[in-house]
Amino acid sequence: MKIENNCVVRFHYSVAEPGQAPTESSFDREPMAVLVGKQQVIAGLEEAMMDREAGDRFQVTVEPDKAYGERREGQVQRLPKKYFGDRRMAPGDQVVLQTKFGPRAVTVMKVGMSVVDVDLNHPMAGKTLEFDVEIVQVREASKEELEHGHAHGEGGVEH
Repeated sequence: MKIENNCVVRFHYSVAEPGQAPTESSFDREPMAVLVGKQQVIAGLEEAMMDREAGDRFQVTVEPDKAYGERREGQVQRLPKKYFGDRRMAPGDQVVLQTKFGPRAVTVMKVGMSVVDVDLNHPMAGKTLEFDVEIVQVREASKEELEHGHAHGEGGVEH
């Protein structure tokens, strides 16, 4: 079965900036599972997976506009320290905050006594990314997965 919208794909990946070591990899754990066409991975990666099938392994370079977008200036925000719990932080740390729009990755810029300055740009914004991808499984999505908008089972969401 070839990858197309509304199918479930389980895959391994590693991602790196050009000429650098991978910053993240799933090759040492369970493969990731996504419901294709639901923006669960960056656009450039999903586009590169289309029409491939289980067993395919490939590399793809994704430019910022198809990844996490360009960096935007003026995206520093000062937040009360209480939003970070008891976590010890230092400038450069990447933290995921729970917002009313869901989780958001931010970078700590400055830590004060009662406030923390964070950069709201995604940590990978403005970066060209190189992926190494191995497609493990491609299958039709169940009716329930289509209704819920995400993959269930191994590598997906457990209810």
